[in-house]
Formats: sequence, C-alpha cells, structure tokens
Amino acid sequence: MGLLETIAHPQDLSRLTPAQLEKLAAEIRDFLVANVSRTGGHLGPNLGVVELTLGLHRVFDSPRDSIVFDTGHQSYVHKLVTGRQDFSTLRQEGGLSGYPERAESVHDIVQSSHASSSLSWADGISKARKLRGEDDRWTVVVVGDGALTGGMAWEAINNIAADRDRRVVIVVNDNGRSYAPTIGGLADQLAALRAGIDRVRTAPAYEGTLDFWKERLQNGGVVGQFAYKSLHATKKGIKDWWAPQGLFEDLGMKYIGPIDGHDLGAVEDALGQARRYQGPVIVHALTEKGRGYAPARADEADQFHAVGVINPETGMPLEKPGARSWTSVFSEEIAAIADERDDIVGITGAMTIPVGLHTMAARHPDRVFDVGIAEQHAVASAAGMAFGGLHPVVCLYATFLNRAFDQLLMDVALHRAGITLVLDRAGVTGPDGPSHHGMWDLSLLQIVPGLHLAAPRDADTLREELREAVAIDDAPSVVRFSKGSVGPAVAAIDRTGDGVDILARTTPNGDTADDDDEPGGGTDRAADVLLVSVGAMSELALDVSRRLADQGISSTVIDPRWVLPVAESVVAMAARHRIVVVIEDGVKAGGVGSRLRQHMRAAGVDTALNEVGLPVEFLAHGSRSQVLARVGLTGQQIAQDTVAQVLGAKVPYARPLPADADEDRTAQSRESDAR
Repeated sequence: MGLLETIAHPQDLSRLTPAQLEKLAAEIRDFLVANVSRTGGHLGPNLGVVELTLGLHRVFDSPRDSIVFDTGHQSYVHKLVTGRQDFSTLRQEGGLSGYPERAESVHDIVQSSHASSSLSWADGISKARKLRGEDDRWTVVVVGDGALTGGMAWEAINNIAADRDRRVVIVVNDNGRSYAPTIGGLADQLAALRAGIDRVRTAPAYEGTLDFWKERLQNGGVVGQFAYKSLHATKKGIKDWWAPQGLFEDLGMKYIGPIDGHDLGAVEDALGQARRYQGPVIVHALTEKGRGYAPARADEADQFHAVGVINPETGMPLEKPGARSWTSVFSEEIAAIADERDDIVGITGAMTIPVGLHTMAARHPDRVFDVGIAEQHAVASAAGMAFGGLHPVVCLYATFLNRAFDQLLMDVALHRAGITLVLDRAGVTGPDGPSHHGMWDLSLLQIVPGLHLAAPRDADTLREELREAVAIDDAPSVVRFSKGSVGPAVAAIDRTGDGVDILARTTPNGDTADDDDEPGGGTDRAADVLLVSVGAMSELALDVSRRLADQGISSTVIDPRWVLPVAESVVAMAARHRIVVVIEDGVKAGGVGSRLRQHMRAAGVDTALNEVGLPVEFLAHGSRSQVLARVGLTGQQIAQDTVAQVLGAKVPYARPLPADADEDRTAQSRESDAR
C-alpha cells in the first residue's frame, strides 16, 4: 500500500515526515501519468503543482481556509489529497470533473474554470470573512502567471491591496519559460539570504516598526522628511535587487519569493510566513510544467498542457487520427486568405495554437497578435484596427465570447467595425463540462444590431463562409464551428438566390422530390415539415428527415448558412410547410428558432415552429453524443416529437392539410347554420 492510498483528508498530510512527503510527491506524479494517459486531461499543469499543493494543504486548513484555483485545470493534486482518488472515469459522464466541482467536495469553491477571475473571488470571500468577524480564516488563491495577463486579475489585486487587514494569500504559480530559476552555489546562498529577509519583512513587528519611524521622520521637518525619502529609496532599491517585485510592491502588497515551487520545505516556509503576516501577501513560486515526466518536458508546444489518451511510456497518442478537425480546416484557410490580403490580421487570447492561428503566424508573424487572457481587450483593439484600415479576425473559444460581449456590442457593432469573430468549440464540447460548452453564443449574438452570423456544416462551407465573412467591411461578422473532427461533406441539392442551401426534399415514401420542384417543395404541393439545420446539426437533420419519411411525412431540409440576417427565402419556405423545426446546438431560449419565429410573424406567416436546442441549464460533462442524448437532441427523439406535432397530438400543432382545413370550414359553417 502506497502513501497516497493513506491520504483521505488534507489533515493526513501533517503526520508525514519530509522523506515521506518526497515519496508521496513521486507517487502522485506516477498516479497522474498512469491515469490521465488512459482518460486524457490536463497532465502538464498538474505535474507542475504537486509540491505546491501539498504545501498549501499542510499550511492551511481546508475547507475552513478557502483555497481557490484559477481556471482549475491544475486541481488534480488537490482532488487526490481531498479524498478523490478514483480517476478511472475522469472527465467522463458520471466521473470526476476535470475542474473543481462543488458537488464533489466541500474543498472545491470556484468551478467556472474561466481564467483571471479567482482574485475577485478572493476579494469577495475575504471581505465577507472580515465583516463577519472571522479573522482566523484565510483565503488562498493559486493563480498561474498566464492568468495575470487578464485585466480582471489586476482590478481585483488593486482592491485586495487597499485593505491591509485582509487574510489573503496569492500564490503565483509561475511556470512560464521567460522566468527560469538560477542555479549554482552563489544562487543558493542568495536564495537562503532572501528567505531570511522575507521572514523579517513578514513578521508582525516589522510593519509596526516601519510605521513608527515613518511617522517620526515625516513629522521631523525638512531634515526628517529628507531622511525618510532617502531611507525609503534605499530600502526599495535593495529589495528590488534581491527580488524584483514590480507592481506588487507599488500596490503596497507584501511579496515573498521567488521560491523553488518544487522544494517542499521552501514552499511551506514561504506559505507559513504569508500566513503569519495576517495581511495580503504575494507568494511567487517558480515551477516546471510537466515536472518529472520526460515526454511532457520535451514537448515544445505546451509541455502536455492537455492530452488525449496516450502511451504513458512515450507520451505518444494511442487514439488513431480521425477526420480532420474544424480548427485545422480554419487554420489553413485563414493562412491562405492572409497570403492574398495584406489587411488581414489575427488576434487571439493566449491560444494561438488551440484556435489555429499558428499557421498564419508562421507565414506572417507580424500580423498575428496574442494579447494574453484578455478577450475584452482583444475585441476592442480589433475595433481600433478596423478603424485603421485592417480587417481583424479575432479567434476565441465560443465560451469566452461571453467575456467580450460589451466590446462586441458597443465598440464594434455600434461603430459598424468590419471585424470577423471566429468562435471555435461552439455548441456542446463534451468532457470539459458546463463552463466550456460553447452553448450561449447563438442567443447572445441575436441581439447585436447589424451582425452577420454564419454556421458552417462541413469543411467546404467553413472555407466558403469564412471568405464571405472577411469580405464584410461595414459590420461585425461571426463564423462558429464545433470542437473535434469535421464530419463528411454534406452536399446541397439546390441554393436559393439569397444563399440558403437545400439539403434534401423527401416525399412520404422516402423518395427524393423532383429536381424541378421549387425550393422548399414547390407551390402546388405543400410539404409537411421544414427542417432548419444550424451548422454541424445537418447530419442530425437529415436523419430526422429519413425517419419522418418512414412515417409517411414529407420534409424539406435546409441549411441557412448565414443565420443572421434571416434570409427571406427561409420565411417564404416556412409559409409553404405545415410546421417548422429548427435544430441548433445553442440554448433555444432566444436562439435561431426564436429569431426566425419573429421574422415569420412580422411577415404574416402563421406556420407553427418548434425550437429544438439546448435547455437553459448548465450541462454536466460527458462526451458530445452523451450530452446531446441527455437533452433529447437525437434523431429518434426529434422525429418522435415531430410526428406527434404533425398528427396534432403535441404542441406546437402542425397546420392542417388543405383538405382538412376545407373540412373544418365546412363543419363550422354547418354549425353556424344550425344555430
């Protein structure tokens, strides 16, 4: 039985000797490599915070002390020492979340997993503790150096630093390559001396002594004030020589470090000093992403930040390469467009590779800008670039669009700026859970005046619609696509004059309608169901169409391509069908279906419409297919509901067939005559 198996609660760590803690750290790394290689997940970040996490739980008393992880992808070690050691179904339906999850443990607090927000949580928690008189409880934040590129983090630090009585410890996990720890005998001596200085500076008596002499000297006339300024400048210069503190010191916060984040003794000593200080403190820890795992350390891209199923010995993927990803198709096409147009620039927020801008960056390095975790700045900056004569392409995960909505509305749309937003991982993303599903964008974007919104269904339409998007220079345009592999090409059998693709027309016996029929099934023969497919839902819509045909129900399947603005031909086709079913992978409240209904009513079209999409809920993690099945987005369920609506057994009821309508009018006339 290993040491890890004996840890059921953080307090169990207190009984371990230094030698046992080193052994435990090695066991944890072995555990992470063995388990995450089977399920996939965030491997590199967690290998880098083993000692840091052990130190946190030995110095602080969770859950009485609140430990907050920024983004949370580095919380696997925290899960292990808080009693969650079954990683067999990590990030799978019914298994452990890949992020902190309140439903799993009282030790988990923030589960949103969007970067740079943890410090605001710490500000709020510590304020609440102070107001409630709970001065013996600490709030601890573990924030990566990357998250400090987000402006929200500095807004919070500014507020935390303003109150010197708050029990807040900010642990900066610095694993960036620009900050490498020094080595050698002299460096070791300096590190030991710096640790001694930090202990003095965080002692409670230190601040009292400083305040006493500051007051005495400043009240001592010109000579005293000059002496104070001279001594203060000397003190600041010496501190910056031992350990550069920059903005932290300017904000008035105590700074400890930098320390070796893999030296458990140094970690505990620094955290202990921070705890004893009883005010806001920054602890700066230098760590290595992928620590202890050679394949991760050798990975130049991101030290195995996130992996799929891999061979634990080699780090090589075990899953066979599938179809091409949506991201790779975009990556090639935007690079090709940039080759043709020198006004095209790319912008992203700390995700050049994940969103596919690396290909363009390799060819045009001066035209791709990574602004850090700063989506608001990215979009507002894009508005300025558009004003300057460029066409910016801002690439984000769909879930992070939420953070930049105000800038899209007021800085871009209000000014009719010609920028293109490319939203990767739109819709249900799967194993990363509720904070990473890109399910909100279709509803959010509906209310932006003048916006053009495209949802490609396959690789060919992605290329086509991206080129159409960057041709729009007087309004924002958006192109959204799913996570993972792009499906097979879905050919259209026709296209309307305003760009709507007709994917299929089926008769009750399942045959394809004649090619010379007008779009939507012709004017002489009204089809039963108009299926409006949004983006990657085209295969699902075609499956529903086939199932309806088996039940004797005719249908037309269309892909609007551009769901905003609403095409007139879609409204016209809706008028020629008994019911419209809109299938989308965003929340159906305020989504594409809702917008189409409004246009239909404005045009006097009273055809029933059913919105089929995601509920307004936070959807738990699982595979994409599992999540879609859980909420009823399957061919079988949609077809069953539609059949019931066509038969008049379920609302919204389909319009009666023309013959049925005549019979109804005749019956009403007879009833009137009888009266």
